Amino acid sequence: MSRFVRVLSWLCALCLAPLAGADGGPKAYPDLRDRHDPVLQRSIGRTVDRLGLTDAVNHRKLALTVVDITDLKRPRVAALNGDEMMYAASMPKVAILLGAFVEIERGRMQLDAGTRDTLTRMIRVSSNEAATTMLRRVGKQNLADILMSERFRLYDPVHNGGLWVGKEYGPGQAFRRDPLHNISHGATAMQTARLYYMLESGQLLSPRLCREMKEILGNPGIHHKFVKGLDGRPDTRIYRKSGTWEQWHADSAIVERDGHKYIIVAMAEDRRGGDWLANLIRPIDDLLVPTRVAAISAR
Repeated sequence: MSRFVRVLSWLCALCLAPLAGADGGPKAYPDLRDRHDPVLQRSIGRTVDRLGLTDAVNHRKLALTVVDITDLKRPRVAALNGDEMMYAASMPKVAILLGAFVEIERGRMQLDAGTRDTLTRMIRVSSNEAATTMLRRVGKQNLADILMSERFRLYDPVHNGGLWVGKEYGPGQAFRRDPLHNISHGATAMQTARLYYMLESGQLLSPRLCREMKEILGNPGIHHKFVKGLDGRPDTRIYRKSGTWEQWHADSAIVERDGHKYIIVAMAEDRRGGDWLANLIRPIDDLLVPTRVAAISAR
């Protein structure tokens, strides 16, 4: 079978996949693409405009997806360039984390102390050495297959790509750039948000492995971007993975506080991108986690 026919067959299977849960019944959780919220979209658009970032959005230098998951079965979604594939530096290490947990689920890897330590260093302090070690253990082709699988569809040609790891984190050449855009470490904001939503709703892995994976994403070790923007806000829990290289800045997180919960993913191509992301998270957090004073004054 030619490569063209294999790709065509895969795309057809993707488009015709049944909208059902694992037991054949209705899906317990919706596809985020079906949960666009016009009110939230307008609010996010106004926030971006007030920060002077509308031109960056229009020139595809800024991508953003926000998902209110306070009601997990009724998420509210807003996106600006949500399906724009961008270089995302270290943020796609979250895909390596998923690949490792799939291998653990398959019984091919053990979540022993050494593996946990390597995964934790890869995520919390973004260790390139740990990421390369784990990528080799998962297997480069195996990780690509996992990301493109029908089960996850985290890299999906129908939606302009998604999470991709085609190069080790360190010196050397890319071994397989993404098929659509020739990017070595790439992501779209929507596909990254989908990974977090599947993790939070228990669709990604077993409940135990979802808890383990989320724990590794907690307690960020680098104080910038979203973490910097939310500094000083009490009782805030952040589960995140960021990325930085030259003018490319990315961050992705599940944020929890005061009974509210949301996913936010943003990527920027600009030297000021780190500041953009720190400045974006504050008004978005105000919007999604209203304070008691704001709630009273709004009555």
